[in-house]
Amino acid sequence: QVQLVESGGGLVQAGGSLRLSCAASGRTLSRYNMGWFRQAPGKEREIVAAISWSGSNTYYTDSVKGRFTISRDNAKNTVYLQMNSLKPEDTAVYYCARRKSPWNSGSHHSYEYDYWGQGTQVTVSS
Repeated sequence: QVQLVESGGGLVQAGGSLRLSCAASGRTLSRYNMGWFRQAPGKEREIVAAISWSGSNTYYTDSVKGRFTISRDNAKNTVYLQMNSLKPEDTAVYYCARRKSPWNSGSHHSYEYDYWGQGTQVTVSS
């Protein structure tokens, strides 16, 4: 069993930055690929970014490329999402999740992830 806890969300003005953290307990994340998802009110949950277990591979959805950076520190059992140049459309609840399937740069569906955090709210004001 693994528990994932997100932190770092909050209210920020457009153009600002936030850094989300996802800390794991119970089991190590060092051998697992990880992802960040988000869900806005009335919308489906969508992948934001993903990172392979070693950190050598990353994926970003088009809308965040060049603004968000996913990283990990396996020694701290933590995954991060640095979000810069935030826009009002980035407003959502952000979730981290552990991928149960092998890395596939072309596939990042929620059903490929088995453990999820409780989410952290990110609100970007215009």
